[in-house]
Amino acid sequence: MSDVPALTHVDPQGGVQMVDVADKRSTVRTAVAVGRVILGEEAFRLVRENKIRKGDVLTLAQIAGIMGAKQTSKLIPLCHDVLLRGVDVELSLNETALAVDVRAYTKSVGPTGVEMEALTAVSVAALTIYDMCKSVSKAILITDIHLLAKTGGQSGNYRKGSAP
Repeated sequence: MSDVPALTHVDPQGGVQMVDVADKRSTVRTAVAVGRVILGEEAFRLVRENKIRKGDVLTLAQIAGIMGAKQTSKLIPLCHDVLLRGVDVELSLNETALAVDVRAYTKSVGPTGVEMEALTAVSVAALTIYDMCKSVSKAILITDIHLLAKTGGQSGNYRKGSAP
């Protein structure tokens, strides 16, 4: 049983705890997350032509993603409140997949990472796209949200697909 690592969010009595990062060294932390919103033919055409009745889907989803990253600690239990130094949300139309590809980059200097902020930015941007396009189609699919890369911190750097 000693080979099993301790759970960081469980106290010795089995209760829930937020990890204490007070003694962790501050480093530059970055993260990149991606996801896809598959719209289907009609919704994709309307987004591409900027003719969705609710407004400019890509601009509003970009703003929503940035706002979402800034609210991560309020949305995800036990996430630390992180002072973000930068958030960039990029949306690109994928003609082949009839989709919007979402990419978020987050950066901070501190004792804890920003992976959750990047993932939240992608998720909120994707949900905003769905919300703005749902009157055209309910068959919209939000898919493949995942961490692509991260830098900094005790666990080191990570890039999807690279060896640990």
